[in-house]
Amino acid sequence: MRWKRGVGGNQIDDRRGMGGGGMGGGGFPMGRAGGGLGGLGLVIVLLTLFLGGGLPGGGNGGGGIDIGPSLQPFPGAPAAEGRPLESRGQVDDFVAFVVHDVQRTWTRLFQQAGRQYRPTKLVLFEQAVSSGCGNASSATGPFYCPVDSKVYLDLSFFRELRQRFGAPGDFAQAYVIAHEFGHHVQNVLGIADEVRREQQGNRDDANELSIRMELQADCLAGVWAHSAYKEQLLESGDLEEGLAAAAAVGDDRIQEQATGRVERESWTHGSSEQRTSWFRKGFDGGDVAACDSFSGSV
Repeated sequence: MRWKRGVGGNQIDDRRGMGGGGMGGGGFPMGRAGGGLGGLGLVIVLLTLFLGGGLPGGGNGGGGIDIGPSLQPFPGAPAAEGRPLESRGQVDDFVAFVVHDVQRTWTRLFQQAGRQYRPTKLVLFEQAVSSGCGNASSATGPFYCPVDSKVYLDLSFFRELRQRFGAPGDFAQAYVIAHEFGHHVQNVLGIADEVRREQQGNRDDANELSIRMELQADCLAGVWAHSAYKEQLLESGDLEEGLAAAAAVGDDRIQEQATGRVERESWTHGSSEQRTSWFRKGFDGGDVAACDSFSGSV
């Protein structure tokens, strides 16, 4: 991925070395939320308004991930394309650039829809962190907290993604960040609140709702990836890296790796096939309208 230093530092909250503790969060394989069964009419309305006009002030719209246990440092410096980033400073700069570009994209898409995007921050931590959603350890994986509207990331997750899950590359890491900011988009639009209410009122469908929410975030990450492609930020092999990362954190692959068997009824994020499919839907057209994971089958 083509990127540059010195961008987006003001969108990073660096808490590394500050300590923390506990369990919790709602991260990649352990994420929360969901989308799309009976009773989610408001979710559809919100998405439709954002996507296609009918808003006071006019406009048309755009669209909008949560992964699981761990990924590793971002490869791909501008002067050394395709090589792993070796220093902490390079990794930090890459993360800041991706956060900046993701939020710049959503600011533009919201403006086109006649709405206002609320920028937030990505919190870097090590081992454990305290968030508005409670305490979380690195084992939670990257996660988004809707209470304080922040994304949380321990960079050791990137090492896990590369070494344990076999998904290396800087764009694999960018996908993870874009997925979490997809959850922020859902929060800003009110989709996250509506889905949580539906989950509380319909416990039997809670996991299915969570899967649909995660798949929409994958799709929203794809919408950003499409924008990055149009801005000529992508290099050969980047899309494949993103798709490989999405497949690596599928519930079926994680379960099979951990236990040797797959239990569909316990999924909360979707299969490898589902995650890559929805990421690709967002990427192919760059159209948020393609990200309605709340209707029909997934």
